[in-house]
Order: sequence, then structure tokens, then C-alpha cells
Amino acid sequence: MKKTETETLYARGHPNISAKHRTTIEITTMGDLTTRGDCIIAIGSNKGAKQLGESFKKLAKKENSTITMIIKVDNQTETIRGQGNPRLTFSHPHDLVVRKSSYYSDRTIMINADKAAMDLDRKLVEKLRRPEKEVEIILRAEAP
Repeated sequence: MKKTETETLYARGHPNISAKHRTTIEITTMGDLTTRGDCIIAIGSNKGAKQLGESFKKLAKKENSTITMIIKVDNQTETIRGQGNPRLTFSHPHDLVVRKSSYYSDRTIMINADKAAMDLDRKLVEKLRRPEKEVEIILRAEAP
């Protein structure tokens, strides 16, 4: 039977969100965004990687763990699936980064993801460009 841990965070949109990055998705606690941040899909998050719960991090670090991210804006959702890894540290205070590759850093919360920012539904990205929109992000870690 698989163990599951879930984290929910809240962020908001920004007019400079382009979601054009080919290999990553990022959510940040920072309150502003320049046009260079083409992987960032939400700002002002109430949690960075470091603030995720210990039980979530412990499960996500297990060998063969899977991680799912669900992004919700209004009635629209997008699901990204990837892997956890024992090398993930979850130690960055501001950023949460999902990667299509197996590269990891203190900001990485998922590797080998099935989507990057450029793969997100463009209707969702339009909503993410609106600063008044609340973005709900659900993270689920599962491991045998």
C-alpha cells in the first residue's frame, strides 16, 4: 500500500508570466516578476521549498517516489507528474522548481516531470497573467 502526503499552497498571477521555459516550472514566494522569469507561473506563494512539511519532504525523498502537482485557477486545472529523489534537499526559502531533467538543486521539488512551463495549457497561462487570480497548488508525494 502506498503512503501519500499532500501539501497545498497559494500564490497569485502576474502580468509578466509568459510560461515559455522548455525544461522547468517555478513558483516563488517573491512578490514581483520581470520578463526574464519565463519559467515562473505564480508569485507570492505562501511557501517555498523549505516551508513544505517534513512528512511531505521525507516521503518525496524516498527512492521510487512519485510527485504530482495540480495547478488550479478558477475552475481550470493542470496536472504535472514526476519523481522525487533522495538527493532533493527542499532547502530553498523562496522557490519551488519542477524539472523535466534529473538535475536538482536546493530549489528542486520534482525531477523527470512530464511538463515544463511551455507545455501548460495557454488558457491557464492567460489566467496566470492576472494578478487578482489566486492560484492553488496541490503537491502530492507517493511512495511504496
